Amino acid sequence: MTATTNAMTTAAMTTTAMDTAEKTGARTSEAADVITGARERIDALDDRIIGLIQERMAVSAVIQEARITSGGRRVNLARELEVLGHYRDALGKPGTGLAMTLLELCRGRV
Repeated sequence: MTATTNAMTTAAMTTTAMDTAEKTGARTSEAADVITGARERIDALDDRIIGLIQERMAVSAVIQEARITSGGRRVNLARELEVLGHYRDALGKPGTGLAMTLLELCRGRV
């Protein structure tokens, strides 16, 4: 390699490392690599969580339709309180907010 080519390659590698560090907020390339890998895992987990939420919405629609068809109400408040308690017990106070969001997503799909 010529000195010019070597300098260009080094500059490109430095720019890439700087871009990665800038995107991750890391101060070293090693930390940036760890963060990048962990973010990829989080993205995959988020995709799975979204899929599970969509599945939950579909199951909830089946329940609501059966309840309405039988003459019942669309929403069962006692059951919703159970769900809220379950999430609160498992995740603390923020779990209640998460459960409220899930319940809202799952209501009224029939």
